[in-house]
Amino acid sequence: MSIFRDKQIKRFSLFVAIYSILLVGITSWFCQNQIATAKSMFLEHDTAIVSSLLEQGVSNEVIATAIFNTEVNTSGTELLDFLGIGENSIKNSLPYFSQFQSHSWIEICFICIVLIFVLVLGVFAFLWGRNRLFQQAGKVINNYISNDYSCHLPQNSEGEIFHLFASVEQLATMLQSQKETEHRTKEFLKNTISDISHQLKTPLAALTMYQEIIETEPDNAETVKEFSEKIGIALKRMEQLILSMLKITRLDTGNIVFEKTPCSVKEVIENAINELTTRAAHEEKQIIMYGEPNQTIICDMDWTSEAIGNLVKNALDHTEPGRTIHITWEKSPTMLRIFVSDNGNGIAPEDIHHIFKRFYRSKHSLDTPGIGLGLPLAKSIIEGQGGLISVQSDLNKGTTFTISFLTKP
Repeated sequence: MSIFRDKQIKRFSLFVAIYSILLVGITSWFCQNQIATAKSMFLEHDTAIVSSLLEQGVSNEVIATAIFNTEVNTSGTELLDFLGIGENSIKNSLPYFSQFQSHSWIEICFICIVLIFVLVLGVFAFLWGRNRLFQQAGKVINNYISNDYSCHLPQNSEGEIFHLFASVEQLATMLQSQKETEHRTKEFLKNTISDISHQLKTPLAALTMYQEIIETEPDNAETVKEFSEKIGIALKRMEQLILSMLKITRLDTGNIVFEKTPCSVKEVIENAINELTTRAAHEEKQIIMYGEPNQTIICDMDWTSEAIGNLVKNALDHTEPGRTIHITWEKSPTMLRIFVSDNGNGIAPEDIHHIFKRFYRSKHSLDTPGIGLGLPLAKSIIEGQGGLISVQSDLNKGTTFTISFLTKP
């Protein structure tokens, strides 16, 4: 039975078993002792009667006949009644019976006191241990209610009560995890709102200024055209910022479910650079891709293409006209790697550990376009699919980003 898995109940059951054996043993001993005492008293009584009869000259034959006689007659009963010895006699008038009764009551009282003391002691020990366990559990549960999860319920034994403790502990762990998740979510939303607010201040201030300039010179066509274009650029920057932040937020909060399927690596990369080749040609830059055309990768094509596209955009932003961006891939027995390399300006050693942070802009690239969200978004997309992204760079020589995916999920 599962109830006997409880260590305390096991101990109490063992105590009850030992107590029962002790009770039976003491009862048997008491009965044997009483029989021996009664036998001794009867022998003493018969000896006294025989001695008295011998002193009065009664023959041995008569005494022997009287001792072994088992028949009761009216004359004997009447004589005993006359002497005051009978069923209705006062107990104190029967010296041997009174002695026997007194001796028996002393033994009975002593035995009862000992047995009751042992029983009460055992029950008290069991209830005290149980109460201590419940008090300890009550304190821990009160701490859980107060959001203090530093203490834990005892789980070092078996039994229903400890099974219940384990369930409560599991529930507390879930509540703690949920609370921590809620706290992280609040902090994340707080930081996200703060970042968006900070990043929107500059384009909003520029929009306000452009609007005021246009309002002051409404008839100057060149001024209106110039600052209208600047308004369009600022609005596009704001749109890009908001869309990128929404994507990162959805990725970080787990609201994006990647649809991972076997995809052609070449097709993923072509999809990534499809809209960037025109920009590259306009800026007199070249994008070259090469690798085994039949290689496949298990990923979400759209999101992975966007991540690679962000790496290519970053390379275009930091590459001088006439330079080349290489996109290559290779497969090993366990890993497929995609490399996005450029021979541009490179990344300064003090910046390379910060490039995946949101809105991070190196002091060496303040004059280049971008909002500082492309690389963090690429990192979130790749890592969200179980991949890895790393970077190697030499200042004034170029940069290589490496995307790695396991070939077998």
